[in-house]
Amino acid sequence: MTAQSTNLEYLPSDLERELLPHHVAVIMDGNGRWAKRRGLPRIMGHKRGTDILKDLLRCCKDWGIKVLTVYAFSTENWGRPQEEVDFLMTLFQRVLRQELREMLKENVRIGFVGNLKALPSALQAEIGRSMKETKDNRGIDFNVATNYGGRQEIIQACQAIAEKVDKGLIQPHEIDEATFEHHLYTARHCDPDLIIRTSGEMRLSNFLLWQAAYSEIYFTDTLWPDFDRSEFRKALLAYQQRDRRFGKV
Repeated sequence: MTAQSTNLEYLPSDLERELLPHHVAVIMDGNGRWAKRRGLPRIMGHKRGTDILKDLLRCCKDWGIKVLTVYAFSTENWGRPQEEVDFLMTLFQRVLRQELREMLKENVRIGFVGNLKALPSALQAEIGRSMKETKDNRGIDFNVATNYGGRQEIIQACQAIAEKVDKGLIQPHEIDEATFEHHLYTARHCDPDLIIRTSGEMRLSNFLLWQAAYSEIYFTDTLWPDFDRSEFRKALLAYQQRDRRFGKV
């Protein structure tokens, strides 16, 4: 990390606290390309990316952002080489175990969104433990989208509502946006104000499709392992220059 980024502990003077996003979501892209450019195995990019994520979480807490949601592993990522998938599962498990004490110390509440039942049992156990032990923390909410897909999330919400209709627990005319949102993985959080995607790709890639309806989206060519606090500051500056009208004049 650069000296500039590590010195940005407190909110930079060119950012307005009252205009900060409440909820930031990030598509962390470019780990493999970062490693390839350096002649390193792809897994080294993931290791570096984990360090960047830990610092971004602390940065959000330092600067007063209340919710951070990150796209860690999509439903499509199972199609990657088996060696890489196995490494990622092991990495998730190890990081959760190693960082739990720090998350408790820093008042982080961790949550997971996605189909967790498809994950290895040891990782599921670590996820359950981390969520249980941090559930009363209120410093920042940290959501990790794991085995997550936006289309799949919408389908499972429809299925859950359909079951309630079939049982007579709800009438079709009673279904509205609030009802639908209640059945999403992200039910307890507001929609993201800002979605950041690194590495130069300009698409959502099946991430928070319902929730992104009025999110501001920031694309950057910076690869995720290089996305330090100074890069995050640029994203927030761009966000604060947007005119958010939500379809109104």
